[in-house]
Amino acid sequence: MRQVTARRDADVATMRRAGRVVAEMHQAIREAAEPGVTTARLDQVARDVLARREATSNFLGYHGFPAVICASVNDELIHGIPGPRELADGDLLSIDCGAIVDGWHADAAFTMHVGTVDGDDHRLVHVAEQALMAGMAAMHPGGHVGDIGAAIHTVVAGAGFGSPHDYCGHGIGRAMHEEPDVPNRGRRGKGPKLLVGSVLALEPMLIAGGHDDVLELDDGWTVVSADGSRTAHVEHTVVVTSRGPEILTKL
Repeated sequence: MRQVTARRDADVATMRRAGRVVAEMHQAIREAAEPGVTTARLDQVARDVLARREATSNFLGYHGFPAVICASVNDELIHGIPGPRELADGDLLSIDCGAIVDGWHADAAFTMHVGTVDGDDHRLVHVAEQALMAGMAAMHPGGHVGDIGAAIHTVVAGAGFGSPHDYCGHGIGRAMHEEPDVPNRGRRGKGPKLLVGSVLALEPMLIAGGHDDVLELDDGWTVVSADGSRTAHVEHTVVVTSRGPEILTKL
C-alpha cells in the first residue's frame, strides 16, 4: 500500500518556520484588508513580510503566476490575480499564499469579510473552517488520505454547499505541490496511508449555491463559481504526529 512520505523532525521544524512566515503574511493582510484597499496593495503587504523574514515566495513565478498571493473576491474561488481592484464593503475575500525557508515550503489560505458581515457569508466561512478542522482531525498515524476527504465532504455536503471536483489539497515539502493529491471528498480507509511525519496541505473549497461546477476566466488563472454564488477557501499545512495533527501554518 502506498504511504505518504514521512519527513524528518529537522525538516518539519524548517517547514514550521516557513509556516510561521505564512501565518504572519495572513495576519498582516487581515489587518490591511478594508474597503478601498486594492488587492495589489495586499500583495505588497505580503511581499514586505517575506522580505522582513528573509523568506521567498512559492507562488511568484509558479507556472508564470505574477504575484506572491492569490486574492479571490466573492464568486472567485481560487487563483485570483492581485491588481487595481479596490475592495468594497461587504466583499468576501479569499487569500492564498506560501513561503519557502531553507528550501522547505508551507502553504495556507483563509477567507474573510471586508467591512460589513453578511449572515450567509458568515455561515459559508464558518462551515469552510469546520470542514478544515474535520479533515485535520482525520490525520492520524495509520489513517488514509481518503479519511480526510470523507470528513471534509461530510461537513460541506451536510451544510448544503458545493465543492469543485477538479481542485484539491496536496502533499508539500521540498516543492509546494507534491504527491499525493488530497481531494475534498473520499472514501474512508482508501488512498495512501498516513505516517508520523506525513505533511499535507488541506484546502476545502466551498460554493454557496450548492453546485460543484466552476469556470476558469480568460486570464488563465482565476476560477469562479459557475452559478455566480459566493465562495470560500481555507487551507493549512499540517503534519501527522503521534499526538495528533499539528498545524504548521500558524503563529
